[in-house]
Amino acid sequence: MNLPRNPHAAAGFSLVEMAVVLVIFALLAGGMMVSLSTQQEIQRLSEARRQLSDIREALIGYAVANGRLPPPANPAIASGTAGAGEMVEGLTMGVLPWATLGLPETDPWGQRFTYRLRSEFADAIANATVPSCAPDTTPPAPTQASFALCSKGNITITDGAANIATNLPAIVISHGRNGLGGYRSTGVQAAGALGDEAENADNDANFVARTQTQDFDDEAIWIPLPILMSRMIAAGRLP
Repeated sequence: MNLPRNPHAAAGFSLVEMAVVLVIFALLAGGMMVSLSTQQEIQRLSEARRQLSDIREALIGYAVANGRLPPPANPAIASGTAGAGEMVEGLTMGVLPWATLGLPETDPWGQRFTYRLRSEFADAIANATVPSCAPDTTPPAPTQASFALCSKGNITITDGAANIATNLPAIVISHGRNGLGGYRSTGVQAAGALGDEAENADNDANFVARTQTQDFDDEAIWIPLPILMSRMIAAGRLP
């Protein structure tokens, strides 16, 4: 005996079933979006670190070719304006002179790289150049570089508590995903940097490099003196 069939039973999903399906799809889509966002951020961080490594090599290469590190560029000049990205003689704190070095202007998050150095390592070379560490007697003043083997930097890096490196000649900072403290292509500095991020954005020779957290996402790279000196010696710029 055949039982009567409900004419609506096979008509499709019920409202409850449709709601369950939509919830499942929403959860899956949300998970995919989070995963994609995380992957993109990992890629940007990896790219920023590669850029910083390239920047260090470009700075050392410039020193080998010219006998000095390049001074920073004026951070307040907007892209497309005369002088943007060009090094400024006598400047010790600014942004990487990307036009001078032939490098990209910004990091993956659209901020320029902060660049600080000790002036002795970027002074124009003159025959009578005598670095602060070299008296008129010995060691002799270098004639192929703006600094001597005895020269030391004045930049200090900490992890927020203890020193990581001291007496550095130069450092470069990417201000990370939040960009706070960095300069945009418009020449405007992103306000709101606090704590260790503010330390990397003020106009002094103290910087912080440490593990990234929710409140700190800066990346830093610096030029160790032994590497700079050995490359200068190999190129015949020193002693």
